[in-house]
Amino acid sequence: MIQNIQQSAQSILDTLHSAVLVINQQLCVEYMNPSAEMMFQISYARAKQRPLQELVIDETDFFTRLKRSLKTQHPFSAYEEDLTVRTGQVLALDYMASPIQYGNQPQCLLLELVSRGRHRKIAQEKHLLIQNEASRSLLRGLAHEIKNPLGGIRGAAQLLERKLDNEQDREFTTVIIREADRLKKLVDRMLGPRGVPHKRQLNIHKMLEHVRSLVQVETSKVKFIADYDPSLPDIYGDESMIIQAILNITRNAIREVSDDGEIIFRTRSIRNYTIGDNAYPLVAKIDIIDNGPGVPEDLKEKLFLPMVTGHAEGTGLGLSIAHTLINRHDGLIEFSCTPGYTTFSILLPLLTDPE
Repeated sequence: MIQNIQQSAQSILDTLHSAVLVINQQLCVEYMNPSAEMMFQISYARAKQRPLQELVIDETDFFTRLKRSLKTQHPFSAYEEDLTVRTGQVLALDYMASPIQYGNQPQCLLLELVSRGRHRKIAQEKHLLIQNEASRSLLRGLAHEIKNPLGGIRGAAQLLERKLDNEQDREFTTVIIREADRLKKLVDRMLGPRGVPHKRQLNIHKMLEHVRSLVQVETSKVKFIADYDPSLPDIYGDESMIIQAILNITRNAIREVSDDGEIIFRTRSIRNYTIGDNAYPLVAKIDIIDNGPGVPEDLKEKLFLPMVTGHAEGTGLGLSIAHTLINRHDGLIEFSCTPGYTTFSILLPLLTDPE
């Protein structure tokens, strides 16, 4: 009976988005759910029976509270606490501890940790999706207002060209037609691809290697490093769209690095991840990391908007188009900067039943 209860409880805990650990009297790990594995960047198999002090570093008050709770059998909660974990990262957390016991088993402590930083990140990601959709709506309206008069200008130039006998005068109408066509193409690029995605099962690593072979033909100054998770399942998507998104981000990274620059392609899976309003049991995370100077502070809030660029020769469309392409797969692109490293992460749901 106790074993059945434990199995049922574990199956429930495994689906939670918050990190859950069961700690014994010696403050060693008896159990941790997948969300806790992600938080502490360690597998349950490696963490089992190891001291919690190896996961949470130099937090005297935290451990004092846990010991007091085990001794007094009283639960407690703490809010907006900063805890340093084994990776050296400082996490902003709310955490709750509750004494538990099954049958004649020794008393344990159920520890639940909720990342406040993750909640803020979800809100930021949702804002980014709303901002992207708003900018696309604005562009659609702007495109309509631009393309209609452009068509009239081009048609008038063609009619005028037929009436001109002087070849030198026709050169001016040719310039008008050519520039009208150029502006139309620019507007079409700003709108991004409009076709229906043709989705199928895809190997993300084959696509990354394809992109790497393409850009290495264009430049020899950059060193590419592959850090792939071979256990990552296939994704369900449009191959050309995903390749274009990866290519746009990679070319952007190449412009940022120096002659001895380095770009890393890294893949990982994430359990129980929320994108926008939707929670997914498994998400593919594709990191494109460069060791360039990073994103200027004044561009961080508007980096994915069209026509925003930090390069004089750039169009400011590459990242905007990439975000649109990934968003059409219910995914998201986010970025982070640390000194010497900039990471663009493509997040794509891994659906067991794409239909």
